Amino acid sequence: MPNSPEISISRRGVLAGSAASAVIAATTAGAAQRAAPATLAPLPAPAPQPMPVSLTVNGKVQRLSLDPRTTLLDALREHLHLTGTKKGCDHGQCGACTVMVEGVRINSCLSLAVMHEGDTITTIEGLGTPDKLHPMQAAFVKHDGYQCGYCTPGQICSAVAVLDEIKRGVPSHVSVSLTDHPQATNIEMRERMSGNICRCGAYSNIAEAMAEIAGENA
Repeated sequence: MPNSPEISISRRGVLAGSAASAVIAATTAGAAQRAAPATLAPLPAPAPQPMPVSLTVNGKVQRLSLDPRTTLLDALREHLHLTGTKKGCDHGQCGACTVMVEGVRINSCLSLAVMHEGDTITTIEGLGTPDKLHPMQAAFVKHDGYQCGYCTPGQICSAVAVLDEIKRGVPSHVSVSLTDHPQATNIEMRERMSGNICRCGAYSNIAEAMAEIAGENA
């Protein structure tokens, strides 16, 4: 069997061959990209058109034109400049934005303004004035139911609504009976107010203010 010819490969030859292969691969990839059709970036979604909404806020009819994504909280603060209602967590967890809609307390940061067409809304500004405080506002002052004051508007709105809930016989998680009329006990009021957070820790003072008003209304 004849001897096969020897193949001599030098280090320089290996490096040169590798470089040539890389150049060919890059050139081929570039040609493929140029041949492929260009991908168009998706167009941004058009902004929603403003919607008319009519609200009765603190006894006054307010007609607004709002982006349908506007929360009731932002409508009150940014459009009607009723800044007593506070934006705390903006996730419905702190209660600082509590207002009353048709007499029922809600977290206004979790509700869209357009959902409340024709509704009657009461904010802290609608409960009383510096010259004529609402009884609950006066009780908060008397019992020092606030410290930094940031949560106070929501606390007061919630406290007023809580006593109304009890008066109407709405049960809570700690009510002894779902059919008997609940009483304005300390544990009953504390349970109902648990969604309103006070970072200063004035809970006992708030409970005392509520107990005074509950006793006067009994």
